[in-house]
Amino acid sequence: MNTARILVVDDDPKLIRLVREILSATGYEVLTANRGDQAIELVSLEQPDLLLLDIMLSSSLDGYDVVKRVHEFSDVPIIMLTAKVKESDMLRGFDLGVDDYITKPFNSKELLARVRAVLKRAMGAPVDQIESEIVCGDLRINLPQRRVRVSEREVHLTPTEYKLLHELAIHRNQVLIHEQLLTSVWGAEYRNDQDYLRTYIYQLRKKLEPDPGNPTMLLRCRGVGYMLACQDQEEC
Repeated sequence: MNTARILVVDDDPKLIRLVREILSATGYEVLTANRGDQAIELVSLEQPDLLLLDIMLSSSLDGYDVVKRVHEFSDVPIIMLTAKVKESDMLRGFDLGVDDYITKPFNSKELLARVRAVLKRAMGAPVDQIESEIVCGDLRINLPQRRVRVSEREVHLTPTEYKLLHELAIHRNQVLIHEQLLTSVWGAEYRNDQDYLRTYIYQLRKKLEPDPGNPTMLLRCRGVGYMLACQDQEEC
């Protein structure tokens, strides 16, 4: 049985009832809220393991407002629920630390697959005991502490951003194909979602590269995949 506690936030009572039934039947503990301020309070008091959050709330705080407020005091993973999602919406959400999107209407299998994948990523992978630090030029990744620095600047990464960087770093100077990265970081059900990968690479470049528009570390091999280059290489 699953023991994770999930907070579902939506102003549609029918959707809340449906999601609660699906998650409860699978063994999750479910909390609910229908307003942004109520959601923020519940995250603080109950410390859920996952937040399922509608973007368009009828309260004074929309989903993005809730994400910003919650991430001031919590690293809880967040899946956004939306009737439709544009790339600009995804970029805005990922920039705020959103972990995934689910587009309405969705079925129970999709919901549960996404929930399991995000919870699994949030738990993190076991630390490689052979290597405690990865150094790639000015980039340093402390594996036991999951801390990332560029030069003397510490960089805050979301759990998913860190997992993607870690996957690239342990295979540094190797091109990893899209499907391999998507499966390793997000799970097999995401292996064709290249928009996710492209968006997260964009986010990592903004945080790690001196000039994100002309990356020197996170390189793309067109039509194939990406690599973390730790020596002088041209974009392939």
